[in-house]
Amino acid sequence: MNRKDIDPDASAAAAFGQRLRSMRDERGWTQEELGARIGCTGSHVSAVETGRRTPTQRFSARCDAVFGTGDRFERQGRSVRRSAFIEGFPEYLTHEARAAEIRLFEVGVIPGLLQTSEYATTLEADAVRRRAITPEQAAERVEIVARRQATLDRTPLPLIHVVIDEGCIYRPMGTPQEMRAQFDRLLAFAEEPHTLLQVAPFAMGPRRPFSLPLYILTMPDRSLMSYAESAQHGQLERESASVVRMLTAYHQLQAEALPQAASVAMIEKLRKATL
Repeated sequence: MNRKDIDPDASAAAAFGQRLRSMRDERGWTQEELGARIGCTGSHVSAVETGRRTPTQRFSARCDAVFGTGDRFERQGRSVRRSAFIEGFPEYLTHEARAAEIRLFEVGVIPGLLQTSEYATTLEADAVRRRAITPEQAAERVEIVARRQATLDRTPLPLIHVVIDEGCIYRPMGTPQEMRAQFDRLLAFAEEPHTLLQVAPFAMGPRRPFSLPLYILTMPDRSLMSYAESAQHGQLERESASVVRMLTAYHQLQAEALPQAASVAMIEKLRKATL
């Protein structure tokens, strides 16, 4: 059986997973046996151990009860849930890194997969200023942006369809020079043979089917999943009927958005304004 290594220093979730695995191993329990004691499946235990799922308050409390650890797991679980990312996103990333096709829609900011490091740093620095996250969490978010982009350089290359709200490119982030570099990044992305970049203009009005960011993945076995998030929650959806409905709406979004040539022309015009 393949056993994934866990680096407890990588994140709060990894530290939780390592402790859980260590205590399970000490008792000689399989993941299924621990799951039966906690009230979940062995696959759920596996996902928590490897950081693909965030331990809920109930899961953490049941671990304390099973292992007799007072409230250690519950306290550690709270630190995981207060980490740099909302619940559901770390699990989504494990699937994004393997997807054959990635379709995304973003509102207000350039999506992480296309951000320059300067853009990402400026974005997270503002979140620190607002005390929404800590400086350490900001650094973790910027690092994840780079790691996500690195996973795209794989064989075969994933097909990537990106639709961004017009506000993404009109919202300044950092200095004019940094915005020019970000525009260059978008234009370079549009030149790739496995990508498509479109801008959803304000003029779409009510014809724009989504109001929140959305990611739709086609996995190598052609199964579908989607990920959507609000300010506080992320939801990974694997139920085919639900994902197909969102995929249909995404195709409608692409039909209404500007073609790539017009989108590139809009970005080039904004880039010239930064000179």
